[in-house]
Amino acid sequence: MTKGIGNTQKRFGNFIRGVVPAAILGALAAAYGADAKYPTAKVMTTGLAVTDNEVTVGILHSLTGTMAISETGSVEAEKLAIAQINESGGILGRKIKFIVEDGASDWPTFAEKARKLLVQDKVAAVMGCWTSASRKAVLPVFEKENGMLYYPTFYEGLEQSKNVIYTGQEATQQILAGLDWIAKEKKAKTFYLVGSDYIWPRTSMKIARKHIENVLHGTVVAEEFAPLGHTQFGSLINKIKLKKPDVVFAAVVGGSNVSWFKQLKAAGITADKQTLLTISVTEDEVLGIGGENLVGFYSSMKYFESLDNPNNKTFVPAFKKMWGPNSVIGDVTQAAYLGPWLWKLTVEKAGSFDVDKVAAASPGIELKTAPEGYVKLHENHHLWSKLRIGQWKADGQALVVYESGLIEPNPFPKGYQ
Repeated sequence: MTKGIGNTQKRFGNFIRGVVPAAILGALAAAYGADAKYPTAKVMTTGLAVTDNEVTVGILHSLTGTMAISETGSVEAEKLAIAQINESGGILGRKIKFIVEDGASDWPTFAEKARKLLVQDKVAAVMGCWTSASRKAVLPVFEKENGMLYYPTFYEGLEQSKNVIYTGQEATQQILAGLDWIAKEKKAKTFYLVGSDYIWPRTSMKIARKHIENVLHGTVVAEEFAPLGHTQFGSLINKIKLKKPDVVFAAVVGGSNVSWFKQLKAAGITADKQTLLTISVTEDEVLGIGGENLVGFYSSMKYFESLDNPNNKTFVPAFKKMWGPNSVIGDVTQAAYLGPWLWKLTVEKAGSFDVDKVAAASPGIELKTAPEGYVKLHENHHLWSKLRIGQWKADGQALVVYESGLIEPNPFPKGYQ
């Protein structure tokens, strides 16, 4: 009996090989091999949205409101990464399906949508948030419901969670390293701190002030914050003119940047007269601001679209093919692209979609194909990354004038809390 079945299977296999192209056979073998090795009951034991053929994730960003100018690129990058992962065979033999939710630049809405994705949709992971306010709003939800968030934005640090993977840079990698560079490069001693009025700019400027005063032995001549979405900067600009700081250190976010930089230029504050270093302007914002309005000013980031490396030369054309030749790629957009890929590598290392197992498998994950270059996940759930200083050109692209070595993430630096 067993021998007969074996002969029948062999004849059927020979028949299949005779009529089905080898490429399709290979794909079928890979798919069924993965399913056999990773049955749903084994790779999902906590009720997540995982079937034999699909795994569902959430994408949670502001598609409307003042933050949409900054977050749209993140959505595009995450969709590109998911499409590429699916084209390459998916994850544990399953294609990724996504559900998009709009946080609408409103922090309670972010929390509500996060709860919906985790409790109702049972997503296996969420790629999302931009502002620290939105992240802080959803964090209790992710920790209570034991979800996993891949958060792409540079931020103030002072946070670590089992339920968050931080793919952007924290303060030591962006703020402190950027201030060190500008102080040395421009022999700067006096700083005017400017930001939007919410947790990230305020905490960032608190950290910046401590570094300027205690490490650089410089002086903060003033510190000003404008409401999120603010558009009238005339009074602030007049104060900057009176103080004449060596450096304006800025963390104005979202759509406010359009008014901020246009009004600076209209008031005669240009790069030939005033050094300005921002930690909140990427190519996404410059698209709205207009490159001509911030020529010569600097941004402290880990990624710029103009980076000249093999990974980026593959990534940029793929992004523009999917989203159009006029699309641009900023620092957070690139960091958002890393999220699905890091999740894929971690799930495959864990052999499971379960959040506890993914969290435990995260330290040490390496992504050698990142557009920014090699990155590695630290045990504190942040990435080893480089600092780059870009100087803006009229065409909306940045000339990279400085690049550091890999900086170990340290979200709780001593003396800055």
